[in-house]
Amino acid sequence: MDKRNSLKNTLRLLLVAGARPNFMKIAPLLRAINRHNASLCRQNPCIETFLVHTGQHYDENMSEVFFRELGIKPPDVNLEVGSGSHSYQTATIMLRFEPICLEQKPDWVVVVGDVNSTLACSLVAAKLGIKVAHVEAGLRSFDRTMPEEINRLVTDVLADLLFTPSADANANLRREGIPAKKIKFVGNIMIDALISRIDEVESSKISDELRISPKNFVYVTLHRPSNVDQPENLRQIMKKLGKLSRKLPVVFPVHPRTRKRLEEISFGSEPYPQLKLIEPIGFTDSLWLAKNALFVLTDSGGLQEETTFFRTPCLTLRENTERPVTIKVGTNRLTSLKTLDADIKRILNGIYKRGAIPKYWDGKTAERIVKHLVKEWKKERKKRA
Repeated sequence: MDKRNSLKNTLRLLLVAGARPNFMKIAPLLRAINRHNASLCRQNPCIETFLVHTGQHYDENMSEVFFRELGIKPPDVNLEVGSGSHSYQTATIMLRFEPICLEQKPDWVVVVGDVNSTLACSLVAAKLGIKVAHVEAGLRSFDRTMPEEINRLVTDVLADLLFTPSADANANLRREGIPAKKIKFVGNIMIDALISRIDEVESSKISDELRISPKNFVYVTLHRPSNVDQPENLRQIMKKLGKLSRKLPVVFPVHPRTRKRLEEISFGSEPYPQLKLIEPIGFTDSLWLAKNALFVLTDSGGLQEETTFFRTPCLTLRENTERPVTIKVGTNRLTSLKTLDADIKRILNGIYKRGAIPKYWDGKTAERIVKHLVKEWKKERKKRA
C-alpha cells in the first residue's frame, strides 16, 4: 500500500491475520477485493490492501501452510510476535502494530475472529482514530473465563462496523447497546472459504494416507485449556478416545501444546492402533475429514460451523458455545466428560440431528462485506466534500 502512488479514489484497508482461523477468513476477503478491483473500479473506489500477519501462530504447520494453501498473498509485514501469555501477546502486538498504522494511514483496519491479535489491533486503531471493521462480530459464549469472550466483547465495543454471521449475533449486539446502523448481517465468511475449496476437498489424499473411508471414522480436534491443560480431564478424554478407536478409526491432529500435555501425562497410543495422533493438517484435508467423518468431536468454533454446513454430526466438548446457531439450526450438540459416552453411543446407533444450513451461509459473505465498506467510504467522502 504505497500512499505516494495511490489514487485519490482509493479505499485503503489494513487487514489483520494472527492465527489459523483468521487466515481462512482473510482469504475470501482478498478474493472479493480482487474481483471488485477487476470490474467495479470505474464507478467505485479501487481498494488497496496491506496484509499484516501478527505471527501469533508461528509454527510452519500452524501458519505459512495456510497462506500457501488458501492462495493468500504473502503478508506485507509479519510482526513475529510468537508465543507467550495473553498479556504478552496483546501488548507486543500493540507495540509493533502502531507504527504500521502510522505509516500506512489506512481508511479502515479490518480484524477477524476473536484472538489476541483481533483485540490488540482494534485497540491500537481506535486510539489512533482509525475506523475498525470486525468480521464475525456479535458472537457470545457468555463465559468471561474464556479469553476469546473478552476479546470479542472489547473488539465489538470499539468497532465502527460489525459484520455478523448469524441472527443471534445481531441480537447480542443490540442487547449490548450497539447502534443498529453499525451492525451488518452479512453471513459466515468461513463458509466462503469452505465453498471456495470444495473441488480441492474432493481430491484430498488424506483418506489414502490414513487408510480411512467415508463415514467410517471419527474426526477429533481439541485444544482448549479446559480439555488439554488439565491432566485429569485429558486422561479421561484419551481413555474414551482409545476405547472408541477399538470400534472405528479416530483421527486426531494434535496441536503442539496438546502434544506436550500428552507427553506430560505419559499417554501412549501404542495400545490403540486405530487412534491416529497425527501432526496438524491443512485446511483442505481438515475439510475432507469434517465432511466425511461419521461424526466430529471438537472444541473448535470453526468446526462447529463446517460440520453444520456439511450436515455432519458434531459433539462440542464445552460447557457453552458462541455459535448457538450450529445447535439451533445445524448438527451440533454440546457434550461433557460425563455425557460423552452416551452421546457417542447415540450417534453410533444412528440417532443424531440432520440439521439445516443457516441464512447467508452461501459463499457470498465477503462480497457483502466489500460492498458495505465501499458504501461507508462513499458516505465519508460525501461528508468531506
